Amino acid sequence: MTTTTTPPPGAPEAPPAVPSAMTLLVRGVRANMRQYGMLIALAFLVVLFQIWTDGTLLLPNNVSNLIQQNSYILVLAMGMVIVIIAGHIDLSVGSLVAFVGAMAAVMMVRYDVPWVLALLLSLLIGAVAGAWQGFFIAYVGIPSFIVTLAGMLLFRGATQIVLEGQSLAPFPDGFQNLAKGFIPEMGPYTQYHNPTLVLGLCAVAFLLLREWRDRRRQLAHDLDVLPTGLWAAKCGAITAAVVAFTLTLASFHGVPVVMLIMCGLLIVLGYVMRNAVVGRHVYALGGNKAAAQLSGVKDKRVTLTVFVAMGVLAALAGCVYAARLNAGTPQAGLNFELEAIAASFIGGASMSGGVGTVMGAVIGGLVLGVLNNGMSLVGIGTDYQQVIKGLVLLAAVGFDVWNKRRAAR
Repeated sequence: MTTTTTPPPGAPEAPPAVPSAMTLLVRGVRANMRQYGMLIALAFLVVLFQIWTDGTLLLPNNVSNLIQQNSYILVLAMGMVIVIIAGHIDLSVGSLVAFVGAMAAVMMVRYDVPWVLALLLSLLIGAVAGAWQGFFIAYVGIPSFIVTLAGMLLFRGATQIVLEGQSLAPFPDGFQNLAKGFIPEMGPYTQYHNPTLVLGLCAVAFLLLREWRDRRRQLAHDLDVLPTGLWAAKCGAITAAVVAFTLTLASFHGVPVVMLIMCGLLIVLGYVMRNAVVGRHVYALGGNKAAAQLSGVKDKRVTLTVFVAMGVLAALAGCVYAARLNAGTPQAGLNFELEAIAASFIGGASMSGGVGTVMGAVIGGLVLGVLNNGMSLVGIGTDYQQVIKGLVLLAAVGFDVWNKRRAAR
């Protein structure tokens, strides 16, 4: 016979159980499994190729080259992940990269348009192209796969027409600096690039401030937070990583100009997707379109905005790629859309929409970039490189499917 005891009336309630540090750590890892998994994978690849290449991978000149080589893919990935979160896809970005690069070349080489004006007009062309596709998707109701597939063919053909099948070059030095330039040196002579050191300190301060604000916000809402010791260790790891990266760049020519552009985009787009109303609407639309419509989300306007943003980012990537080549060429942008989609999925985006982060897409793009660079340094052929990247993409999407099935049980 069992008996149960109940506390007498008026007795104080037992305090709720406080989760242990290990429990909180496990919860945090599970909640961000894809993002942490990709960070671990990126760190593993860096260590692997650093050893395999006898230290060549993390030489300052190779790190700068790695950033510049993958800059246009990272810019495309930031836009592509937003499109995927909204529940769509864009197959036209590679062709739009080529078309915008061709138009920039025509303006600067044939008609001597100042490069700043040509850059602004190129971004406007990208916005118009994105709005044109977004209109058919949002207001006409044609699936994004079909519209952007048509756009891929249209922009590729338009590139051939504009360039008449030939490359146009060269570009002004200012335009080339978008992809190949570095921020200028200032201040007294030291062993390092002074402005890069200042930017590194600013980055550390920004990241630590954000960690502190997030922790304070969680405490204000009585949410579980990491114990003080683990949180301090996390902040220390972030600081060490940023300082090591800063010193690596500062020991060469400093921060590439294109890296500043990417960091600005990452901060702005990350803030919009996390905090702005339109960002929440994008997530809601991709997660459940019918529920989002019933909640008052203007789905057509949001979809149009997403594709306009994608068009502008594709135009920027086209200008950066053309500046790196120092030419507008008909073959530009081949398979760029596949690289951007792969980076988004590897970084945590879901095929069903409503899931993903801009930072995750950047991490996915860096995973692909380190794979490409590391395999090239050790002499692996491009045929095997494609096989390996395909397996990595398959593994990432397979992990997403497995994770969803496990969560649904």
